Amino acid sequence: MSRFSFPPTGGRLRLHVARLHLVSSPAMASRTACAIAIAMLAAAPLSSLAQSAERADASLAPVVVTAARLPQSQADALPFTTVISAEQIRASQAVDLPALLRREAGIQFTQTGGIGQASGLFVRGADTRQTLVLLDGIPLTKQDATGTVSIEHLMLDQIDHIEIVRGNISSIYGSSAIGGVVQIFTRRGQGPARITAEAEAGSRGTTRVAAGISGGIANPAGAATATTAAPGNTAGGFHYALNASRLGTNGFSALNPAQVPTANPDRDGYRNSSVAGAVSQDFGPDHQLGANFSATQGRFDFDSNFGDPTDRHAGRTTVSTASVYAQNRFSERWTSRLSYADARDRNTNRYDTSFSNYDDRYQSRTRMLQWTNEIVLTSAWHATAGVERQWQSLSVDDGFNPAFDINRNANSIYAGLQGQLGAHQLQFNLRHDQTDRVDSASTGYLGYGYLFNPRWKALASIATGFAAPPLGYLYYPGFGNPNLKAEHSRSAEFGLQYAYEATLLRAALFDTRTREQLQFDPSVGDFGAFANIARARNRGLEVSASGAMADTALRASLTLQDPRDAATGERLRRRAQTLASLSANRSFGAWQYGGDVGFTGSRPDGTRQLAAYSLINLNARYRLSKTLELFGRIENLFDRQYQTAYAFNQAPRGVFAGIRWEP
Repeated sequence: MSRFSFPPTGGRLRLHVARLHLVSSPAMASRTACAIAIAMLAAAPLSSLAQSAERADASLAPVVVTAARLPQSQADALPFTTVISAEQIRASQAVDLPALLRREAGIQFTQTGGIGQASGLFVRGADTRQTLVLLDGIPLTKQDATGTVSIEHLMLDQIDHIEIVRGNISSIYGSSAIGGVVQIFTRRGQGPARITAEAEAGSRGTTRVAAGISGGIANPAGAATATTAAPGNTAGGFHYALNASRLGTNGFSALNPAQVPTANPDRDGYRNSSVAGAVSQDFGPDHQLGANFSATQGRFDFDSNFGDPTDRHAGRTTVSTASVYAQNRFSERWTSRLSYADARDRNTNRYDTSFSNYDDRYQSRTRMLQWTNEIVLTSAWHATAGVERQWQSLSVDDGFNPAFDINRNANSIYAGLQGQLGAHQLQFNLRHDQTDRVDSASTGYLGYGYLFNPRWKALASIATGFAAPPLGYLYYPGFGNPNLKAEHSRSAEFGLQYAYEATLLRAALFDTRTREQLQFDPSVGDFGAFANIARARNRGLEVSASGAMADTALRASLTLQDPRDAATGERLRRRAQTLASLSANRSFGAWQYGGDVGFTGSRPDGTRQLAAYSLINLNARYRLSKTLELFGRIENLFDRQYQTAYAFNQAPRGVFAGIRWEP
């Protein structure tokens, strides 16, 4: 069985129906106070942020599409939405997706070692299977016995920006969106041809190179509209983008031999090659054809909890996507998009042990045909509607059981209404999903906002959601259970928002309850199997703030939550009750410098307790000329030793430096 055969969280999901315990001990009180201080440091000076925002250009306010399946200002979105822009990604100097996202409100990662090792993503304490990850609108969810996403192999060199929606929006995106949605947008071409190249090197024998070209050829017939032009484009014609990168590191031993004496103490290295591209052609101002593709391959060494110190394990994962689309504005009120996409996740693990040598292989594939429509009812009210069909499949050859292939279809229909009447905002979504071999599900979302004035707004929402069991949970040899049902959830949220130009502050109380939760039950069958036996609940407070003071950009967040097993009252495995972060970046002449600090509270991991930890990262950039830039960073400044999964080491202090060329 592969190293991915069980969810990264493992064990039993445990959540308790109880009041939120913000402080449970003197130690927790101290850590919580520190976390609150960190988050409030940037959230407090609203007047200073607002005064700086008054000097900002209002046109720079982010436009998001994930929260309602239509373009709207981030401040207008009723679901809790965060945008990580291209400049923010560049300023952070993060290399992979986990390193970037763990700085955001309500987000936590587990990882069984360093970069490229198996990761789990928790959003508002939801299980790793309950957050939907989209790449240019394509779902990346695997159908194997983890049902997660190979997020650890997604590098940032091909990514333009990211939208994160927290909270239950299954009624918009279907299965697995109980915790929220992370949508990744790759780079697109616009304007004159642009070439970029960069290289860096650093600790643990790490090297990285990246290059890209993008641009557009204007259409002599005229410019395209904002509706039909590719994201980021302002002119019609032909648009193109191609970006590629390679990364390698010698790494460090993933397992701690002091905790697992049988662990191989050798370094667990990682190699990654990634490429992404996009082309589109405008046909007049109202019609566009386009295609996107991406591929990333990660080669990694990994450690196992079982075996001998001389055992060696290595793996290869390839994640690829491809899509084609036609977008048409048939009238001033009706815009339609028809798309076909194909996503594959292929994995091979090699085990060289003292008793046998073998490979296990699997491939998860999702093909999706989707037709979406946006209808402008009035200047203030918009409707969305669409249909979707997915073909899901899983192929497994684990080296022990007979190889098998299994597939199923999923059909969906959805609609939404969004608009404003005076001081009242409303968003209403309905969706019905019919998945083969699983019961059907109808879900809904109702969001309401009340504007006290142009800057302050109260928000409230209720939602239902579901998550279908992946094919691996149903049919994996020896561990599957074909009688599984879908998980179902109910959520409620109440919040307050301050928004003015570049300043955005949002606080939300949330409550999510999940029934028929899937977990591994060792009492079922000869070897155990997955079963619908758990109930979960998480409720808490989430605060985030972003803005600028003078030449300093600030972001801060605080999450206080209480994820528990609703039946036993025990805390959820590997999930912290307190998360906090603060980042600052300042421009000074040719220099740009900054850093971030993050805090994660203690977490249970089975019978063990993972200690709380805080990390500080620093970064700087210096522009040598109009075309050359030097950059460098220090990760884990104080060389903290910490773990996100018991016995698995995390990266020690690292120093990295590089150069970027952009003519």
